[in-house]
Amino acid sequence: MADFDFPLTRSDALQRLNDFLPHAGAAYARLRNKEQGQGQHVHVSRLSAALRRRLISEQEVVDAVLARHGLSAAEKFVSEVFWRTYWKGWLEQRPTVWEDYNAAVERALEQLDALSGLRKRYASAIAGSTGIDCFDAWARELNETGYLHNWARMQFASIWIFTLGLPWELGAASMFERLIDADPASNTLSWRWVAGLHTAGKAYLADAERIRSMTDGRFSPAGLARTARIPADSVRTPSPSSIRLASSPDPSAATLFLLTTEDLSVEQVGTMRALPVKAIAFLRGRNKWDDAALADGLARAAQVWPDAEVCGALAPGELAAAAKAAGCKQIATAFLPVGPVASSIAPLRAEVDRFGIAFTEYLRDWDRMAWPHCRKGFFGLKEKIPALLQAEHR
Repeated sequence: MADFDFPLTRSDALQRLNDFLPHAGAAYARLRNKEQGQGQHVHVSRLSAALRRRLISEQEVVDAVLARHGLSAAEKFVSEVFWRTYWKGWLEQRPTVWEDYNAAVERALEQLDALSGLRKRYASAIAGSTGIDCFDAWARELNETGYLHNWARMQFASIWIFTLGLPWELGAASMFERLIDADPASNTLSWRWVAGLHTAGKAYLADAERIRSMTDGRFSPAGLARTARIPADSVRTPSPSSIRLASSPDPSAATLFLLTTEDLSVEQVGTMRALPVKAIAFLRGRNKWDDAALADGLARAAQVWPDAEVCGALAPGELAAAAKAAGCKQIATAFLPVGPVASSIAPLRAEVDRFGIAFTEYLRDWDRMAWPHCRKGFFGLKEKIPALLQAEHR
């Protein structure tokens, strides 16, 4: 990346957490929304790329911050960590939103081919040549570094939707492809929230004066939309369903341990660490950042199970045969939440069964306890945070 780094190994993530701890309390609450420009995001943790792949877990991060500051001083940072959990839990209980979004992206891409004016606006937005100073700078930063400050992402999405008049689904998809910390739930649902589709009728409208203030006058955008036209053709948000049940690993079954970018530190959990692992494999990542994180996860797993056969990178369709060849009775991995990885595995579950292999997933206590409170708005989870944190340490 250009001039700013983000940890993509567990050791680097733990070091970044340690370096950030002094700033995770009052300083974070006061300064977190200050957007100081490319390479200057010193007021936020910059742990998102590691947290997205769970090179370091939410519980580890929150525990360290609370030990340093306590919940009162660190409430804002802890809440931001729980926003990540909220988005995942909300989407887990509404998987059709992910399916509908992907279908809408395909339809929007077809529109690009049919409408030359739309294609031109889209190309200008991606390249950062719209003439809107802040938007163009953020587009270039995203292209060059794979990162945007979270507050800037909100402004970017709002301008994309309401000022440039582009489909929110295309914005979410293009940002997902470029982000180093691309998370299916956080990215997709944040764009829906800005568009006014998450909380009915409540959209987020970027304000020029607010942008000037939060960027210390670096930007002075003109011509921003003054009203939010909420997309009218979007489907109604479905009611929440039950969280998908998954088979837990059998502690006595010969195991192929599968790493994915959904959780690259699950071998730290005692339940998983005790498994009789005979083979280790991983699903290929989407980009160079995934590859770096997966290499780190694989190296650590090989240390935990030094006698296991390292199968390396496998395609989803190769899993059952690899497990069978290694003499394994189960494939064990971390829980696969709604998103591309889960979608790639879903069609193959029956094939794994035909091989006589159990496909098992370990659901962390953090998710198991928090996700049931993610059925409506964030406040339903937020009010439970103190109790959830206490329960984690019983």
